[in-house]
Amino acid sequence: MNEYGKKAENASISALGLGNVTAAYWNLEPSELIEDSIMKGEGVLANTGALAIDTGEFTGRSPQDRFIVKDDITKDGVWWGPVNKEFDPDKFDLLYNRVTSYLSGKEVYVRDAIACSSEKYNMNVRVVTEFPYSNLFAYNMFIRPTAEQLKSFEAEWNVICAPGFKADPEVDGTRQHNFAILNFSRKILLIGGTGYTGEIKKGIFSALNFILPYQKNVLSMHCSANVGKEGDTAVFFGLSGTGKTTLSSDPNRKLIGDDEHGWDDDSVFNFEGGCYAKTIDLSRESEPQIYDAIKFGALLENIGFNENSSEVDYTDSSKTENTRVSYPIYHIDNIQEGLSGDSPKNIFFLTCDAYGVLPPISKLNSAQAMYHFISGYTAKVAGTEAGITEPTMAFSACFGAPFMPLHPTKYAEMLGEKMNKGNVNVWLINTGWSGGEYGVGSRIKLSFTRNMITAALEGKLDNVSYNEHEVFGLAMPTECPDVPTEILDPKNTWKDKDAYDTKAQKLAQAFITNFEKFAEYANDEILSAAPKAEVTA
Repeated sequence: MNEYGKKAENASISALGLGNVTAAYWNLEPSELIEDSIMKGEGVLANTGALAIDTGEFTGRSPQDRFIVKDDITKDGVWWGPVNKEFDPDKFDLLYNRVTSYLSGKEVYVRDAIACSSEKYNMNVRVVTEFPYSNLFAYNMFIRPTAEQLKSFEAEWNVICAPGFKADPEVDGTRQHNFAILNFSRKILLIGGTGYTGEIKKGIFSALNFILPYQKNVLSMHCSANVGKEGDTAVFFGLSGTGKTTLSSDPNRKLIGDDEHGWDDDSVFNFEGGCYAKTIDLSRESEPQIYDAIKFGALLENIGFNENSSEVDYTDSSKTENTRVSYPIYHIDNIQEGLSGDSPKNIFFLTCDAYGVLPPISKLNSAQAMYHFISGYTAKVAGTEAGITEPTMAFSACFGAPFMPLHPTKYAEMLGEKMNKGNVNVWLINTGWSGGEYGVGSRIKLSFTRNMITAALEGKLDNVSYNEHEVFGLAMPTECPDVPTEILDPKNTWKDKDAYDTKAQKLAQAFITNFEKFAEYANDEILSAAPKAEVTA
């Protein structure tokens, strides 16, 4: 047991209403949390040395059960609606008291941690969990204070995570028995009824997405970021399946972080101290950094094993497609010291366009950058189900709508201001299809995409000529080193040019329809970047 080990009835958690817990285990080492998880029957060691657990009923976030308390701080700032669902302050107080009463007489695990690698924006977070594996997740994902920092640690925010507590919707005002609720006045994230650890991470991310832009004029971003040998920072936005993790992992560049960042006047900084990666179909060949990071101290969620063994079967999706691993960032090599870099010189919006309409690389002006940032487009392939061949469009504002409390135009306007001030290049990268839509064309080669990104990063596209896409108005380079010229204009790759035009119009109309809910809040510059869809009777 380390020097911060077992303590009971500490004044800090008594103030949280947790003075009646039987024991509070403070800042345990990963080995101690792993041992407790195994002893309690909540986890097993995989052959890699990682702790493997099942999160129970919920194997992913539950966006419909995420709420924000509507109070004097949030009532005029939060964009209320289906993403940001309001919760009554009095109901929160009653529910909070019921959760703390539930935890009375139980052991709890307490973790003191930090969000934001920038000292200017450090937020001290105290995480109190019912289960040891939830505390291990907090150790992995947040920034770990030094022993000296722990001596004077005072929490600014508190997280209470009680998976075993189930709410009564009629009594508690929730939708069902699980919930994740942010209270900005009390600075509490309250989680119950779900063992899915990602609710802890995304809850604090959501809090920062309100606090930093709304109160401190810092742009918060759902993105990955890396730094080149010349100190140039690049930022990668993209929804699941677009290649964000793969393309930001570059042996020639150091990783700042893979998911959550802030951008102030002169730097980009990681919010986290770890990584939370999908593991479905993981292999050393496809993702060597992630694969090798799954060792002692890592936390595997909802994975399967090969029969009668502790060998992980990463192809097993019997529990969920959303199998996950969390690990501290020091489990991987090539990390940027301080988890921060200068303001970006290049920003990449990644989209997997399964319709084969968008160019493999195009350069965006300020208006287009804001428009496409608000849109957050990609397309999901239906897969191999019999009879289903049509891809599905997906739009997620700011490439992370479920975590954005403010109106998307607030984040987009901040992006536009920073982009113009720093003369930042913004590129739209299509990692999807060329020569036709899914089922007809072929996916753009990863090697070509990497070469396009490298060319952009090295300034090799600064002095080439560009053509304008006739529907989306995007600037398409006419040449790019180590990339076949014929694929740079997507229409050229289609045998049936009329079919391309039809598909382009369909996608353009989908963009316009999706943007209608944002239009009244968007300025004229943003609105000017809409694609040119033909009006049909």
